[in-house]
Amino acid sequence: MRLFYLQIIDAKYQTLGSVNSIRKEVRVPNRGQIYDRGGELLVANVEVYDVYVTPRQVQVSDTLLFCQLFDITKGYFDSTLASALSFSKNRPSLFLRQLSKEDYARVSDAMIHFRGFTFEQSFFRTYPKPTAANALGYIGEIPKEDFEKQGDDKYYRKGDYVGLTGLEKYYETALRGTRGIRFRLSNAKGEDKGPYIPVPGKENVGEFDTSAVIGKNLYTTIDFGIQSLADSLFQGKVGGIVAIEPSTGEILALGTYPTYDPNLLSGREFSKNFRALSRDPDKPLINRVTNSFYRPGSTFKLIQAALALELGEINPKTSFHGAPSPFRYHSAPGFEMANLKNAIQVSSNPYFFNVFKRIIEHEPQGSPFKTARRGLDIWHQMVEKFGFGIQLGIDLPNEKKGLLPDVTRYDKVYGKDQWKFSNIFSLSIGEGELGTNILKLGNFTAAIANKGYWITPHMVRGIGKIGEIPDSLKKVHPTGIDPRHFDPILEGMAAVVSQGTGRRSQVPGIEVCGKTGTSQNAKGNDHSIFIAFAPKDNPKIAVAVVVENGGFGGVASAPIAGLIMEKYLKGALSRPDIKESVMKQRYTTVNAASARKVAQ
Repeated sequence: MRLFYLQIIDAKYQTLGSVNSIRKEVRVPNRGQIYDRGGELLVANVEVYDVYVTPRQVQVSDTLLFCQLFDITKGYFDSTLASALSFSKNRPSLFLRQLSKEDYARVSDAMIHFRGFTFEQSFFRTYPKPTAANALGYIGEIPKEDFEKQGDDKYYRKGDYVGLTGLEKYYETALRGTRGIRFRLSNAKGEDKGPYIPVPGKENVGEFDTSAVIGKNLYTTIDFGIQSLADSLFQGKVGGIVAIEPSTGEILALGTYPTYDPNLLSGREFSKNFRALSRDPDKPLINRVTNSFYRPGSTFKLIQAALALELGEINPKTSFHGAPSPFRYHSAPGFEMANLKNAIQVSSNPYFFNVFKRIIEHEPQGSPFKTARRGLDIWHQMVEKFGFGIQLGIDLPNEKKGLLPDVTRYDKVYGKDQWKFSNIFSLSIGEGELGTNILKLGNFTAAIANKGYWITPHMVRGIGKIGEIPDSLKKVHPTGIDPRHFDPILEGMAAVVSQGTGRRSQVPGIEVCGKTGTSQNAKGNDHSIFIAFAPKDNPKIAVAVVVENGGFGGVASAPIAGLIMEKYLKGALSRPDIKESVMKQRYTTVNAASARKVAQ
């Protein structure tokens, strides 16, 4: 009677028997794809199959045959199985990744002889248009520390793919989608017997099949046309470029060079290719636009002008003719010291030395030490509003703040009330203790183009559909400078391009505003910097270019900026000769050359 009760009346043991024959399969959704602003597909998926192993269930009578079937070595089999065993006897672990559809079809029927191994449909990334590798980022196995830090949901399993850099990491939650679950029946031999269907009215496992939800697509702000042009123009060069739409903060191009083919970090050769790229002396894995820092050089003079105008220390006609300066003149002293426009046009160091001196002495404190302290505090607060020394909030991971010196820094170097203007005057021309990245240079150019404000720079204009982005990427940041003070600055920047040091950035038929910069570099030739926006009225694009070891900003960087602006505004280039000359330019960093020599 007890046996009758257990077998017929009580459903509990019937259910337990069913559970023993039910296999839970995780269904991994395709990752969301990534597009440029015009609908060009930049990142797509290729479907593959991953092999998982549950150590307790493994039964392999002929290891050699198994290894031949999957084209692996006996050493790989033993070490991977041992690693899985150390993780868990009962939970599946990744055994072999990314079998093609053809390989899956070839081995699936033979798996009846090898228990404990299951297949899961997966994918790897492919790049139809291999560009913007550092901005897009790459995916890889979840790092051990991230796996162990998971919250209560424990979404990721050992060996799962996650975004590790770039947009792939920043938008991981949206791109990954939601995985599904499928329950399958199997017999005592492990053979698949179809889907599990719970018995109506009986106690069952309590879970039902759920569909995987594909990840959301990202619609980026990148313009593939100018992004690919930048790739061409930076051949043989080290540095970077960023192009921003001033009115929206959308990043039209973000290039860091030398770059790499993103397909190298996708697929089964990831580890091999990553090691090779990480050892490259030119460091292609570094995003120089957000993570490398340079002195801004003469481009910083525009901020000095804006601050001095706002504080009332100068006006557009202010002359410093005959005023003392430790710097040499670039041209006739009377011309470059006559007024603000002329000073910007020829990038007068003596003029902006005196401008900075007036800013620092704006509120005299009775002692040169206390005056410098108070002046630098005012200066720091005003410059910070242009985005220097802070995180801009771009939708890329690991953005760096850069270096904007303050009172605390100089107190550490010299001691409190032991430094004065003569210790910090190099800041007047963008040198000294300043450190900024290319993104900040582009952002501050956009702020000038907007005459006093900037919008958080961002790379995505839609998550799932165009227009859906976080509110933080729409935030407007005022600089605190009255818009009228930018008019004389723009006049000077226009003169830089029309008749000054930035003539090689001219765009036929469009008035361009620009500023050259030469950033001092102790380890080689100076870095070449150029910032610009166009058109002068109602600007559509702001650009910042840095060419490491390129020398003068007007020689190496200005023509690159000009070509990028022309391509974006006109859709084509009217000066192929300039493009060819730029592509022929080659600049090699001292560090990279030394590293290659050592390697050889």
